[in-house]
Amino acid sequence: MEPAGPSVRELRLHLVTWNVGTASPPPDVTSLLQLNSLGPTMDMYVIGLQEVNSKITNFLSDLAFDDPWSIFFMAVLSPLGYIKLSSVRMQGLLLLTFVKHIHLPFIRDIHTQFTRTGLYGYWGNKGGVSIRMSLYGHTICFLNCHLPAHMENTEQRLDDFEKILEMQFEGENIPSTLEHDVLFWFGDLNFRIADYGIHFVRESINNKRYSLLWEKDQLNMAKKTEAFLKEFIEGPLQFKPTYKFDLYSDVYDTSEKKRKPAWTDRILWRVKHLCQNASKEGEFSEEEQTIFVTLNNYVSHMSYGISDHKPVTGTFGLELKPLVSVPLVVLNPEGEWSAEHDVIIRYSAVPEFPSSAWDWIGLFKVTFRHMNDYVTYAWVEDDEISSNKDSKQVYMSASEIPTMGGEFLLCYYSNNLQTIVGISEPFQILPSKTSIEKDLTQEENSWMQKPDDLESRDESEDRKGI
Repeated sequence: MEPAGPSVRELRLHLVTWNVGTASPPPDVTSLLQLNSLGPTMDMYVIGLQEVNSKITNFLSDLAFDDPWSIFFMAVLSPLGYIKLSSVRMQGLLLLTFVKHIHLPFIRDIHTQFTRTGLYGYWGNKGGVSIRMSLYGHTICFLNCHLPAHMENTEQRLDDFEKILEMQFEGENIPSTLEHDVLFWFGDLNFRIADYGIHFVRESINNKRYSLLWEKDQLNMAKKTEAFLKEFIEGPLQFKPTYKFDLYSDVYDTSEKKRKPAWTDRILWRVKHLCQNASKEGEFSEEEQTIFVTLNNYVSHMSYGISDHKPVTGTFGLELKPLVSVPLVVLNPEGEWSAEHDVIIRYSAVPEFPSSAWDWIGLFKVTFRHMNDYVTYAWVEDDEISSNKDSKQVYMSASEIPTMGGEFLLCYYSNNLQTIVGISEPFQILPSKTSIEKDLTQEENSWMQKPDDLESRDESEDRKGI
């Protein structure tokens, strides 16, 4: 019998949208990711970028390797206990999801998709990329779009977005975007402020009278008339329009083009239950709803100047009743681990788990960056040493265990489900005697070589972390 899980779970999501204008990552993203926030830490980061190195040569070279932005965000977030769950790239569009280790066994059915709309669908400079998943049994989709530019192209923007919604996951055995319990829609949507001239717009911004401009924002106007947009919710635009700025400044465009400021960079969301029950007034009780979305913060970040857009972030609370509360696989290291001897992993799976001969258990550093960032692994079938109805044991060879030791964890990767379905608690691997002896020998040598140079010795110890 399945143990009762928590009746309600609140997850914190932090979404970022940023048109980075082919720039390299900035030196620091602490404020962008709210890493110094005094509140509870985020459970998931979803980062949508546009115009990432979108020159064709850069794009082709990036296919073989992770792009600089993915590497950058992994370097920032992996030491904090987040792994890159999934990513999708279509030319200049990039979407990354990072999640805390603890949630991995409860995230399933991860799929990515992209839809080109540039040059009649042949060119990927415009369009949408998405990542969808089941999160504690609830279906969530994140959709990052870059829609056509220029004031006069409102209809084209709306047509393209409708086309993206229709084409994502079409023909696959996956719900359409609008069939997900929650859909987040964000990106450089390129909607402009209509009618008002540039001087009135700039004057209103200088006086922080943003509400004067809201009613002429093309997206706000379209939401009143387009049925498919009415169901999307957005927080109040209580920040300056995020486009177009001179680089490395908070001064609006001073070039010859003198672009009129606009809220091009937006984050919206849609909850399916709310849409389904809007027409059934009085028939729907809150008891039936199993997922709630709360916007906690919707802001722009003026301090970032690497592109002519300012990044926008939305911090959300996702309150849900877990429909899945037991991992498919539970696994633990047996006994004391070190490179002195072969080591044992014990695991057990729920009866309905679809195991495969291609499943493997990986040994990961606690700061691992993504699913393939393992130190070593064991095949669950080939390396099995015992099995009974309650649990199985698998061995890892001593020669594969890191001699220096440290803090590690184990993950079970399911080939059929293409994801991690079980994760152990972090545990210590003891350094082997040979590595300790080697360290002592190196220390003795450094003393022998520099008996008087204490300052240099202190520096070398700092580098080694002694």
